[in-house]
Amino acid sequence: MRHKYLVIVLFVLIVASGATSIRSYRTTERLVERDMSQALSSALAKQQSDVITQDTIRSFNSHLQIAELRGKATIAVDTKGQKFKAYARCSEATIFSLSDQRLTAVLWTLTLFWAAFCFYRRRQQVIQLAGMLQYGGLRYAESEGMFYDARGQHIKLTPMQQQLMEMFFHSPSYSLTKTEICDALWPKKPDASETLYTLIRRLKPVIEQHSDLRIESDRGRAYELKTK
Repeated sequence: MRHKYLVIVLFVLIVASGATSIRSYRTTERLVERDMSQALSSALAKQQSDVITQDTIRSFNSHLQIAELRGKATIAVDTKGQKFKAYARCSEATIFSLSDQRLTAVLWTLTLFWAAFCFYRRRQQVIQLAGMLQYGGLRYAESEGMFYDARGQHIKLTPMQQQLMEMFFHSPSYSLTKTEICDALWPKKPDASETLYTLIRRLKPVIEQHSDLRIESDRGRAYELKTK
């Protein structure tokens, strides 16, 4: 799998994990607010007074349907307005602890494993690239006998094209004489000029399409890989 797709999957996992966690939190938050509101209304209606006492708090806690809220939810009084106003509240940490985060935990675990896998693949790619011959956006992995473009995509070559490109990459100047090529590729052929011309003609567009290189001819006597 190409590196960009690995990153896309990682991003999707992160977003899914975050969205699942938030959705669970919001759902629990609504349940908690509804329960606290109901418990407060019942407590105030029972005492029929605007004064908040210890009995009010005990009554409030007894009317809470979510047992985990008892002792954690509090009653606050708004003294800024002209009318008495009491409301119940609890901390975000309490709501989060009550929310079901099991699916989120699974997704975050997958995210961490996938992130580790992405790091491993990236490290392997760096190691692989370090062992390649590189020139003009073209890479040659000697251990594999394969050519890759700048994006790491394998370039398909015919056996003759492959041999010729290997010769170019093993030449210090990236240049070869006609004689060197013909002797190496067609040692038993008296005159391989036309065959060589056809090979070069078909190889040129492949190289230019996948790299910043082009094959230049010195009056048919020699050929050289040059950057565009």
